Amino acid sequence: MPFDLTVLTPHLDTLLAGALLTAEVCALGIVGAFTLATALGLLAVGRGWAGRLARLYVDVFRNVPFVVQVFFLFYGLPEVGVYIDAFWTGVLALGLVGGAYGSDVVRSGILAIEPGVVEAAKVSGLSRLAIIRRVVLPIALRTAIRPLGSVFVNLVLSSSILSMITLDEVTGTARGVASETYRPFEVYAFLLAAYAGLTYAVSLGIDALHRRLNRHMAENGAAPGATHGVMGRTA
Repeated sequence: MPFDLTVLTPHLDTLLAGALLTAEVCALGIVGAFTLATALGLLAVGRGWAGRLARLYVDVFRNVPFVVQVFFLFYGLPEVGVYIDAFWTGVLALGLVGGAYGSDVVRSGILAIEPGVVEAAKVSGLSRLAIIRRVVLPIALRTAIRPLGSVFVNLVLSSSILSMITLDEVTGTARGVASETYRPFEVYAFLLAAYAGLTYAVSLGIDALHRRLNRHMAENGAAPGATHGVMGRTA
């Protein structure tokens, strides 16, 4: 049977709607993952109870299969009176697991900052919060942003699991079209292209952010070093 993409024409609106829904859930999940990863990374470098809780959270979410986390949120929580629809379950699940994986990247970026940078900020009279916001995070993210991009790309790929909780994202939509048209080759070729496009868009965004952070750091004359243990003195 010859390859013929025209068989998808009657279903193109459905497939594009699924791709758009995947893009939406992934975009919101990535925002949540980035926010959570930053917070957990900052907490995890500390030695107190907050740091221990942050590291425990990371250990738990990194050692439980993503599909189990999704099923727990969608099918388990209603048993205790918590109901979340499929879309927001997907956003929450991606944000929670992405935050766990991303926190180690942020933490590594923080630990790589030269101690003298933080000491100089203290001497200048900046408050603890100002040091974190204006010194630590900008420098740490310059180091961490590319590895974080890999985490976010993996979130896009993991989003295919969300079709298992009735979310009409692109994988679930493609599966339905394939069963209706009996043309799985063309349908899944579209699916391959859709995920390639989504992950490429994430990569482009990370590259743009990396250039912006590098330009900002160059203008301020700061650069991350390789000495560990910075936040141990500031936590």
